[in-house]
Amino acid sequence: MHGRRYPLKADRGCIADVRHHAAAFLDRVAAQHGLPVSERTQDLTQLVVGELVTNARTYAPGPAWMELRVSARAADVVVSDSHATAPAVRAADPARIGQHGLEIVEAVTEHLLIQRDPA
Repeated sequence: MHGRRYPLKADRGCIADVRHHAAAFLDRVAAQHGLPVSERTQDLTQLVVGELVTNARTYAPGPAWMELRVSARAADVVVSDSHATAPAVRAADPARIGQHGLEIVEAVTEHLLIQRDPA
């Protein structure tokens, strides 16, 4: 498995940066290790990165980071932040404005794991 960790800036302006990092990371993996990365994987990884980092930067006041990992089978996106409470996927509500990020991530990923790290 190949991976790379990125610290997240303290403002929501870092979203474009992390989407760019995700695309560049997948391009680098494809070129250096010969792992095929489809356009769909590129697009969905950037979407997931954008949603998870937006959530972390919106709700967590302290340090945060993102880690990208890829294997021959999957691309993994890990986002960690300093919020004391783990986020939760809300029930679908088309009338709600905003707060659909985890719903989107859950819909486009094979597996969504949310856990609280006691550290």
